Amino acid sequence: QVQLVESGGGSVQAGGSLRLSCSASGLTFNTYFVTWFREAPGKQRGGVAVIYFGSGWQEYDGSVAGRFTISRDTAKKTVSLQMNSLKLDDTAVYYCAAGRGVGNWRQPYDYTYWGQGTQVTVSS
Repeated sequence: QVQLVESGGGSVQAGGSLRLSCSASGLTFNTYFVTWFREAPGKQRGGVAVIYFGSGWQEYDGSVAGRFTISRDTAKKTVSLQMNSLKLDDTAVYYCAAGRGVGNWRQPYDYTYWGQGTQVTVSS
């Protein structure tokens, strides 16, 4: 049984930093796109950063580019999201997802496996 588990969410003041991690059991990330999504109340779930685990290729949504960094640890088989200069608008539940053959990585449709989500709350 495949499980993705996120960790590292929490509450932080605007301008602060948090680091999220995603680990997998029953799955090897090597040939998967791993994406961090977020879903805020009243908004659709959307991708903020993606990494192809095998090569390290990565891309970011414009709303987080320059502030968030996605990375992989091939030894620990984890994918992390370093979030700096957090803004109020970054408040959301963050999910990691893994999929192959992903078309538009920002959309949730092509992902096979999902974590349970972790809350990130940014306050003023």
